[in-house]
Amino acid sequence: MDKATSGWINGFIGVAIFAGSLPATRVAVAELDPTFLTCARATIAAVLGWALLLLLRQPRPRRADLPALALTAVGVVLGFPLLTALALQHVTSAHSIVFLGLLPLSTAVFAVLRGGERPRPAFWMFSVAGAAFVVGYAVMGGLDVSLKGDLLMLAAIVVCGMGYAEGAKLSRTLGGWQVISWALVLSLPVMLPLALFTLPPSFAHVTVAGWIGLAYVSLFSMLIGFVFWYRGLAQGGIAAVGQLQLFQPFMGLGLAALLLHENVSWAMLLVTLAAVVCVAGAKKYAR
Repeated sequence: MDKATSGWINGFIGVAIFAGSLPATRVAVAELDPTFLTCARATIAAVLGWALLLLLRQPRPRRADLPALALTAVGVVLGFPLLTALALQHVTSAHSIVFLGLLPLSTAVFAVLRGGERPRPAFWMFSVAGAAFVVGYAVMGGLDVSLKGDLLMLAAIVVCGMGYAEGAKLSRTLGGWQVISWALVLSLPVMLPLALFTLPPSFAHVTVAGWIGLAYVSLFSMLIGFVFWYRGLAQGGIAAVGQLQLFQPFMGLGLAALLLHENVSWAMLLVTLAAVVCVAGAKKYAR
């Protein structure tokens, strides 16, 4: 198997793992406090990431890398998991997955802001169109019912885009999986005390499904998925393999319907498809 093919396979596995994050969070947040869930998943993943760094004897990041590493941690370790967990108290995972169609665009916007790129006018046309589709879908669902959840999901996409962009810059010097591991380790002094502070008085009410959800978002969404994802980007090329992320909303919708028996309407599918098309167009004209 050549390197490019291996990259596509690893990238696809990474996206498939990430696609299960929102359905798994939906299951876990039904039985665990969102703040505890966020801190517990980060703590578990941080311990594993730290062990991996020590086992493979990875060098420590430079002092100059710490600000970007902190922003990565705020975006993908704290911000995105916490905001999505809070959002899933108000909306279904199928509804929230539609917003993932804007995640590649959010990352691209932060790359423009942080990297000084000057995209062509067509980029902004696709950007505005994609945002309009998502906002329109939120309005269709009823503002009184889902406005809070929709705003939380939009905030999650913004901070995650920031974390991805900062992490992508760092991966050029630190390496892909090392970035998420160091970001997790950096967040451990904050996440561990918060996890203990928000520890439920009892876990008797937590079912097997809740524990499985916590295990999935801790091991796969927070760590293992990034190992495959960044390895795929390195092997197959960031521009090429990065397009696989556009399949994530479709995978997530399928998992929500299959595992959680949630209703996936034609409107959800059409809006997700429209968002993906807009993001693909924006990426095409980003340079």
